[in-house]
Amino acid sequence: MTTEVAERDETEPRKRVGPVTFFKEVRAEGRKVTWASRQETIVSTIFVLIMVVLAAGFFFVVDTIIHGAISLILSFAS
Repeated sequence: MTTEVAERDETEPRKRVGPVTFFKEVRAEGRKVTWASRQETIVSTIFVLIMVVLAAGFFFVVDTIIHGAISLILSFAS
């Protein structure tokens, strides 16, 4: 962003536009988006699923260890 645009944005309030203009601008911005390919989406999904399984396994192990330690500590109290 140039300094002219930044200065203008800070000093002048934004001009309100109608719904038609708004949706035209939304469509124009949507055309600029680089969408992920089908292959990228599949690879990302598989990676996320693998990470979820690993995180679930990690937290299961940690929870089991903490449960065992707390059970051991509480058994000394009784």
